[in-house]
Amino acid sequence: MHDVARVAGVSHQTVSRVLNDHPSVRPETRERVRAAIVELGYRPNPIARALVTRRTHTIGVLAPASNLFGPASLVIAVEQAARQHGWYVSLASLSDFDPPSVAAAIDHFLSQQVDGLVVVAPVPSAVEACSAAALGVPTVMVATDAEPSGDFDVVAIDQEAGARLAVRHLLDLGHQNVVHVSGPADWLDAAARLRGWRQELSSAGVDVWDVLVGDWSPESGYRVGRELLAGDRLPTALFAANDLMAIGLVRALVEAGVSVPEQVSVVGFDDIDATGFLLPPLTTVRQDLVTLGRLGVERLISRIDGADPGEPVRQPPELVVRASTAAPR
Repeated sequence: MHDVARVAGVSHQTVSRVLNDHPSVRPETRERVRAAIVELGYRPNPIARALVTRRTHTIGVLAPASNLFGPASLVIAVEQAARQHGWYVSLASLSDFDPPSVAAAIDHFLSQQVDGLVVVAPVPSAVEACSAAALGVPTVMVATDAEPSGDFDVVAIDQEAGARLAVRHLLDLGHQNVVHVSGPADWLDAAARLRGWRQELSSAGVDVWDVLVGDWSPESGYRVGRELLAGDRLPTALFAANDLMAIGLVRALVEAGVSVPEQVSVVGFDDIDATGFLLPPLTTVRQDLVTLGRLGVERLISRIDGADPGEPVRQPPELVVRASTAAPR
């Protein structure tokens, strides 16, 4: 910093103000300092800065080792939101959220002196393991149905409300038999979407059919579709817990000569890329994970700055109506 000050002809305090974007520096002085920084190839020492400020401006992100739309999109959203605030991310992905693995990952983050943690928790074991761990720093958990505590805040999409939007859309079209293809039973999002489907049908006084279970993959949606076609009756509407399973369902129906949506309407969940370009374009529930990631990072930074715990964030999803749904014959 003293070398930059010498070349720019200013004090080292002025260099510090430029580096910290202080408003009291004249534009011409700021440009002279920046030119000296480029000329000398100067880089601030983050270790030295952390010793002074007691902050590393780094967030630890603990997430499942998954390429599924929700968890993968959230990790990207959190990383981008952190960088927009001038923070950076250290990532640990786990195949199993058992207590020893969670504790080891948190210890790793704490040894890096991260200022806070974001935990993407898709299953109950992840919430339980993190709740039992010694977090040690402000933490935000992205987890459906989790309740905040003194150790962490919670942000989430309102999955139950999203499922109710999908079912209400089908009921308003006139469907009286809406079958649900759920995700894996141990996923929090799957359980909430299943609950929303049941509640909306019950509120409308409509019979609840048996639940069909997939594993989030299009292959499982295709398999369920084939099983439905082999049965003695076919519903007029299907609500799949994600878009990939909905795509598999549509494939099975069309292969068997069943027209979508003329004979069977199909609704998905997520609004992944390309759902608007399928044949037919897929009606689905959009969850804005970019906004959720931003809200999670903002909540975490406010906690790092000393804010008190806040109410959990339950972000509402949005129904996107396309051509895969229509009134029943």
